[in-house]
Amino acid sequence: EHIDRLLVQEGDRVTKGQLLATLHRERFRVAAADAEARVMAQKAVVARLEAGSRVEEVHQARANLDAANARLVDAQVTFTRTESLYKKRGVSKQVLDDTEANMNTARAEVKVAEEGLALAVAGPREEYIAEARATLKSAEARLALAQEVLKDAELYAPVDGIIRDRILEPGDMASPQTPVVTLALTNPVWVRAYVSETALGRLAPGMSADVSTDSYPGWIGFISPTAEFTPKNVETPELRTRLVYQVRIYACNPQEELRLGMPATVSISLHQPKPAADHAAPDCTQLQSD
Repeated sequence: EHIDRLLVQEGDRVTKGQLLATLHRERFRVAAADAEARVMAQKAVVARLEAGSRVEEVHQARANLDAANARLVDAQVTFTRTESLYKKRGVSKQVLDDTEANMNTARAEVKVAEEGLALAVAGPREEYIAEARATLKSAEARLALAQEVLKDAELYAPVDGIIRDRILEPGDMASPQTPVVTLALTNPVWVRAYVSETALGRLAPGMSADVSTDSYPGWIGFISPTAEFTPKNVETPELRTRLVYQVRIYACNPQEELRLGMPATVSISLHQPKPAADHAAPDCTQLQSD
């Protein structure tokens, strides 16, 4: 669907939950309204089946049976009279056959009316009710999907941050694979660092670290499970062909002095105890207030 409104500019500061952009939603609204109407209609069907036959329906079925029996009696009398006349050569064989056919039709109508009365008295069959309930569940699932699609037509900020780029503009086609804006996180930020294989075994998520410029306190939040050659953009006194492991160092950034792409130096004491596996990451909001 196409972008309808883009509510932020590059450099705007946004908060978690803030509306950033919307898609054209009319088609989604119509689909959701249609799905809701189908659910309401199917609920009425289920309620009617669960309530069983109304008294009026039973009375009508009995009246239909009485009328069918009356027609059968009349057809039988007519056939008996016609048969007597036929034996006296008073009517043709065709007339006799017609009256017999009318009598058989009336007899079949009585049978149908009897079955109709039995169904009215017994109410809907359980399998009909089960089928109606299943149809209702299917309609409710389609409604939930339509409502979710309508909800997804609005883009909200997942976290606090600053709009770095507006990738799409109003009128552009949006898709799940194409970002609309890029959001730079402001607090906490993280630094990509690399450690040697010899130091890897002495590190654990949650250990403290110093990030400089100006020695920002941080903590280890991620350790790569796979080795790689030292990237060329990393300055290290060791050989660049040495295998290293990526480590992500988080740092509180209350004054937003650490910026995206800024080079930094990370120092980690290897003599500190390893935190427990279920340790909680520091709360930058709490650290700032302290």
